[in-house]
Amino acid sequence: MKKSTAGLIGIAIIFTVLIIGGVPFFNSVWTFPGNFESIKNFPSPDVPLGSIPLMLIALLGTGIFITIKLKFPQIRYFWHGIKVTAGIYDDPKDSGDLNHFRALSTAISATVGIGNIAGVATAIYYGGPGALFWMWVTGIFGTALKFSEVSLAHKYREILPDGSIAGGPMYTIEKGLGPKWKWLAIMFACFAVICSFATGNAIQAFTLSDQVYSEVTQIVGTNNFWTIKHQIFTGFAVSWQQVINGLILSSIVALVIIGGIKRIGRVTSILSPFMAVFYIIAALAIIIANIGSFIPSIELIIEMAFNPPAKIAGAAGGTFLVMLNTVLWGIKRGLYSNESGQGSAPIAHSAAKTKYGVREGTVALLEPYIDTLTICTLTGLVIIITGAWYHTEFYKLRIDPNYTDQIYNASILTSYAFKIGLSWLFDYGDKIVTLAVLLFATSTIISWSYYGDRATFYLFGDRAILPYKWVFVLFVFIGSIAELEAVWAFGDAALGFMTAPNLLSIILLSGVLKKDVREYFSMNHIPYKKLKKDGKD
Repeated sequence: MKKSTAGLIGIAIIFTVLIIGGVPFFNSVWTFPGNFESIKNFPSPDVPLGSIPLMLIALLGTGIFITIKLKFPQIRYFWHGIKVTAGIYDDPKDSGDLNHFRALSTAISATVGIGNIAGVATAIYYGGPGALFWMWVTGIFGTALKFSEVSLAHKYREILPDGSIAGGPMYTIEKGLGPKWKWLAIMFACFAVICSFATGNAIQAFTLSDQVYSEVTQIVGTNNFWTIKHQIFTGFAVSWQQVINGLILSSIVALVIIGGIKRIGRVTSILSPFMAVFYIIAALAIIIANIGSFIPSIELIIEMAFNPPAKIAGAAGGTFLVMLNTVLWGIKRGLYSNESGQGSAPIAHSAAKTKYGVREGTVALLEPYIDTLTICTLTGLVIIITGAWYHTEFYKLRIDPNYTDQIYNASILTSYAFKIGLSWLFDYGDKIVTLAVLLFATSTIISWSYYGDRATFYLFGDRAILPYKWVFVLFVFIGSIAELEAVWAFGDAALGFMTAPNLLSIILLSGVLKKDVREYFSMNHIPYKKLKKDGKD
């Protein structure tokens, strides 16, 4: 069967299953096999190990496996990655579309996004403060996964006749594992296309639109002509404000993504550092102003990571299941935030100008440090230190069922935390989050369009790229008017499907990777300027 035919069938089947299955099916991707009652309580209701999701085991297990096999690359190669990113070894004659910094900026712009604002808030909303600890765990072991998947993707990338680059886990699987695994490469590419519509697109668009809608309602109320929501069908209502948000955002995205990866690299290399630094400074200002609550907040995070309140659970296995819920939300949102093991970042890093895959891998391992261990941590600490986390479902269900104050979720919870946290300085701290959402979401959508673009090219060739981009723009609009639970559940499901084949390829090619790492670090790494000066260029 031709690759394009298999791709069409695969995408059609995935879409059909997702649409028919709906939110219950989306959620089952991250609860399987615990969604089956016959397995859920194995071996006993008091210790229901059968409730542990397979995706959780696969992600953490692969991360631990790679960390041990490569002897903690997230620590050993950290400084080398910084030097490579700084351009010390950049050779302008190397094949590729982007230098190391722009490849990193493009990947970071896809990872440093709504996951750092709305994703962290959602994890705390459902899983409590302890979820932040499990986001750290995902980040630490995810660093090894990011190093591995990027190193392999760069090694097996293709340089096309026009000099442009095509790379990613689909090429890693097909070229690294051989033709008999081509079916898995096609599956990954199909999942990547679907995921680009959901994880890197609709969720971002929804959060941006929701944030703007919240700002407008603060001015004109919810019964204004523009903000009143009209019931379209059960469970779905939309306002004219959301429609306008979707039209504006989809128009901006359409104008940018037609330019291709080089324009994306130029845009994100400007937006990414600015938005990250601006957000970090604001969060640090809140933490420093509340420094007395810093240690108690860390203690609360650790305590609730292993011993979340379960007295209201009222059932056998209650403590275990509540802790599992906290772990699951931390890992889901950690993965969504840094995309380690998902297979998306390798597509951007494959375009980097370098001869060595491992060299680009050391650049990629910096991403979880920037994303999860820095920006997500700051967001989580702001929510906890300011007490905004009391306004969550977790607090109401697990700690105080009589709590009657307003409940907030997603970026609205983070906005509330920043408003409280910066009230000593001015009354508009929530506007910083609004600006960050605008920048984070837009740059993430732009970067993710490239990921789906490359997956589409792998399956169907050049002729399908323009139609893909227009469908991508359509999903920007759809996400802008969607409902919170549906769009996040769809994104989680797509993310889980995309991750599975990538993790398998990392495990199967870990021996090849270990050999490449050993050979690369046995070399004498000389800065390019010194090579040029010595006439060895």
